[in-house]
Amino acid sequence: LNTQPRVTTGQLSLHDVSLHNLHHIDVTFPMGALTVVTGVAGAGKSTLVNRLLPRHYPHAVLIDQRALGGTRRSTIASYMGIVEPIRALFARVSGHPASLFSSNGQGACPECKGLGMIHTDLAFMDSVETPCEACAGSGFNHAARAVDYLGKNMVQTLALSVAQAMVHFSGHAPIVRLLQRLQRVGLDYAPLGQCLSTLSGGERQRLKLASQLEEGGSLYLFDEPTTGLHRADVDRLLALFDGLVERGHTVIVAEHNLDVIAHADWLIEMGPGAGHRGGQVVFAGTASAMMDAPDSITGPFLKAAMNA
Repeated sequence: LNTQPRVTTGQLSLHDVSLHNLHHIDVTFPMGALTVVTGVAGAGKSTLVNRLLPRHYPHAVLIDQRALGGTRRSTIASYMGIVEPIRALFARVSGHPASLFSSNGQGACPECKGLGMIHTDLAFMDSVETPCEACAGSGFNHAARAVDYLGKNMVQTLALSVAQAMVHFSGHAPIVRLLQRLQRVGLDYAPLGQCLSTLSGGERQRLKLASQLEEGGSLYLFDEPTTGLHRADVDRLLALFDGLVERGHTVIVAEHNLDVIAHADWLIEMGPGAGHRGGQVVFAGTASAMMDAPDSITGPFLKAAMNA
């Protein structure tokens, strides 16, 4: 339990705001701190954090669980902008154009068109996808696979995890800086070439955060970032929140997880119920105060968890 909340640097206020089931509410968020907005499902947490705060503070960086943009070929490396400098290195050592090392360009396998999978339409039955035999499921043609850089071809390079790639490209500072962002959000285990469509909701949020870490944002908003995460990953996420706050940012999280609630410097609870029975601020204060707050629905559960 956070018994020593941070000293705040100011406040962000919403006055007389209304949207969906929120009607004429006033709420204040401390700056330079970790604030968690909690409450029963449907109480208005996401409306407050995902809709009203960005509307009134357009500079906010919103990290939600919506699908990442891109195509079927999009990977972690392409989303982070890592794949372009890697292609440039392969082009420099081989004398070939950089597009040869793209599965969406000259390097595409002619059989699967760079997808790595063969799609078979079975008419009245569900279609079937099988790995392309011509490129062994890599999406790259023979010419692209024939070029090595630092002992690995493009397919083998994209198979490296973020942690392995940091060692592999240790002499290339621009690539390493992008990889360090992924490491900071706990994605050091992920292969560079992992498709975005295979990421979990929590991984998508962390990838979005990695892409925004150096963009100068001072206000970060998260929508239930612990969804699908293991307890160990939750601890890592809390360390990431602490790191953002320690660098002078303000972090506001909509969350049910009691570990995150207990860790917060400030809590705002929406309720008391869901839908038209919710939409009000029923508690604002520290985690210690919430446990004994008479109007808090979350307080008794937090108290039971702390006692356990």
